[in-house]
Amino acid sequence: MEDDPRMSTLIRYGGSFSTFRPVRAQGSHLYGADGRAVLDFTSGQLSSILGHSHPDVVAAVTQSVRTLDHLHSSMLSEPVLALAERLTAMAPQELDRAMFLSTGAESNEAALRLAKLVTGRHEVVVFAQSWHGVTGGAAGSTDAFGRRGYGPMGVGTFAIPAPDLLRGPFRSASGYDWRAELDYAFDLVDRQSSGSLAAFIAEPILSTGGMLELPEGYLAALAEHCRARGMLLVVDEAQTGLGRTGTMFAVERDGVTPDILTLSKTLGAGLPLSAVLTSAAIEERAHDLGYLFYTTHVSDPLPAAVGLAVLDVIVRDDLVARARDAGWRLESGLRDIMAEHACVGDVRGRGLLLGMEIVSDRESMAPDHERGARISARCLDLGLSLNVVQRAGAGGVFRIAPPLTVTDAELDRGVEILAEAIAGTP
Repeated sequence: MEDDPRMSTLIRYGGSFSTFRPVRAQGSHLYGADGRAVLDFTSGQLSSILGHSHPDVVAAVTQSVRTLDHLHSSMLSEPVLALAERLTAMAPQELDRAMFLSTGAESNEAALRLAKLVTGRHEVVVFAQSWHGVTGGAAGSTDAFGRRGYGPMGVGTFAIPAPDLLRGPFRSASGYDWRAELDYAFDLVDRQSSGSLAAFIAEPILSTGGMLELPEGYLAALAEHCRARGMLLVVDEAQTGLGRTGTMFAVERDGVTPDILTLSKTLGAGLPLSAVLTSAAIEERAHDLGYLFYTTHVSDPLPAAVGLAVLDVIVRDDLVARARDAGWRLESGLRDIMAEHACVGDVRGRGLLLGMEIVSDRESMAPDHERGARISARCLDLGLSLNVVQRAGAGGVFRIAPPLTVTDAELDRGVEILAEAIAGTP
């Protein structure tokens, strides 16, 4: 496909394009023009949690296209109001106001803009391995990669290390001390701040950053640091929200309610829909101050109808529990591979959002990006689509996130293909 002359008409927006070109998708599989089936273990862009072309989503799109698809931003529709009511009822306590946009970057832009207005401050703290989008303020809060060559980012952004159980520098005889690392990081932030700290934006699992999961207790400690400084805590659950980690929202494990929570990818199950959730107190204060955030597709009825269908299916089919059970099965299979192959340095994650790190050896634990890329290519040849992060500081880490609707047989087949690819790739 690389020799298709039409490719010369495209702006290349990051890395190289896949050699596989699907013509249709159904459930957990992608299909090429020749009928070849490929298991999708990334849920598209980690979005299609119900698989591809789910009948309930198809029905919602079809009905909405026929009746109500797009409106002026000042007009509200029944799907938008119903989705706001449903989502705030499901969200952690006190997150009872919602706003609907299209992408994760947009929802994070809106969240940071909200935090800055309400606090009257402008400084934002992020993890050095973070990914929150590449637009404006979101780009300033993204440290995983993509910063070079574009000039200065937003003023007043500080980065702290994400907790890394394998490589975190704060170690003693008793092991890795993430709490000491966090305290030290905030001490450095305080020394650099102009006294205008507005927000910390965090992912519960830093996916693009190398599938780094915040240890249990970390989010609560982070919330304490924010409260002590009058900052708002923004949690970006683009990939972890709506069941993927085995709870409806990843923050539930830690019993932490952030000041603002953003959703995207999973809410639309592959279609462009994102959300910002916050408390009534924050929303009312922002409104009094004249909060402004418009996009052409804010509060569009069609994606809202899809979001309602997604929530219906997740609850009806108990997909939160399914993610938990399927995640255990998948993790067990990945750990079996790790036991057989020394190039697998670690398996980590939660539910159906797992990472497998490819290393040169387990003594040095040096990331082996090139081998990871070769394994990924071999997987595709064998009928499995996997994404490997190959960025500096993120390691050669496979991001493994099948749909929540994946069957046990599909999970086992995916593990089987991955094992074969690793065994056959020097």
